[in-house]
Amino acid sequence: MSFKYIQKIPDVGSILAEMPLSQDLKEMKARRDAMIKDIITGKSDKFLLIIGPCSADNEGAVCEYVQRLAKLQEKVAERIVLIPRIYTNKPRTTGEGYKGMAHQPIPTEDPDIVAGLKALRKMHLRVLKETHLTAADEMLYPDNYPYLEDVLSYVAIGARSVENQQHRLTVSGLDIPVGMKNPTSGDLRVMLNSVQAAQNPHEFIYHEWEVNTSGNPLAHCVLRGATDHDGKSIPNYHYEDMTKLAQMYLKRGFANPTIIVDTNHANSDKKFAEQPRIAMEVMESRKKSDILKKMVKGLMIESYLVEGAQNVSEKVYGKSITDPCMGWEGSERLVLALADRLF
Repeated sequence: MSFKYIQKIPDVGSILAEMPLSQDLKEMKARRDAMIKDIITGKSDKFLLIIGPCSADNEGAVCEYVQRLAKLQEKVAERIVLIPRIYTNKPRTTGEGYKGMAHQPIPTEDPDIVAGLKALRKMHLRVLKETHLTAADEMLYPDNYPYLEDVLSYVAIGARSVENQQHRLTVSGLDIPVGMKNPTSGDLRVMLNSVQAAQNPHEFIYHEWEVNTSGNPLAHCVLRGATDHDGKSIPNYHYEDMTKLAQMYLKRGFANPTIIVDTNHANSDKKFAEQPRIAMEVMESRKKSDILKKMVKGLMIESYLVEGAQNVSEKVYGKSITDPCMGWEGSERLVLALADRLF
């Protein structure tokens, strides 16, 4: 046996009891959930922006960023709903590098997963208390989700997780919108199969329980670009790409057909400064097609206080330690410009 048992992870109930969500914040989250759900179901014609840093590595910087976002939300409230991107775990293909707050809470050098779980919940609670904006997080590890299920209004399933059966089954039990990204191969059928699985009921093992789910009709597609066999990025945000997906989507007959476009990752070739151009092209495509105007309901944007990226050792406050992001000034201009386009 090669496992070394370090410490027992506390059960979900004990951590939630230690760090509870107050009744007024529960009510606030319910209102936010309803607002976001109405966009996915088509009851509202507002536009979603899931926006924030590539990785939420520093509580202070993340909270300052979302405080600025909350002020910006007031300016665009009639047309846009901003969902802070607070992604607390990062996939690592090689297993090296920053894996997220759950594994390596900054500035701790030695990983302590129990401390990490408490740190990421503490950060989410602080953001909600100080800004009244419920956030999005990526479900990299399905077993971690219950530690945040009472505070999140949106969940993303990444390109490397979307083919995993446990992710698909877990999403089928959620009652908030979940964006299923296309895999790195770009295969749209895989993404649509994931949405189909997530929208259907299932019975499976979860947190040592046999559970059944009713299916999640709010599960939907996220276009994030693809990568070919040589590692070259292949964007899929163009008019033709979105139209093709819309047609495939409608043939499947899924509930609440929704497309969200990720403006970074393989769509921008991780060139963060391209995100405004990509966002505006998506908006123009929506104007040219009734189907796209109805189905393309939001964007994902990577943005932080300081533009670019850095090594963990540099410790520049509010600058990404993973993929490069837009800075605050450019992000604010982009959000205001998008609001102007939404007439």
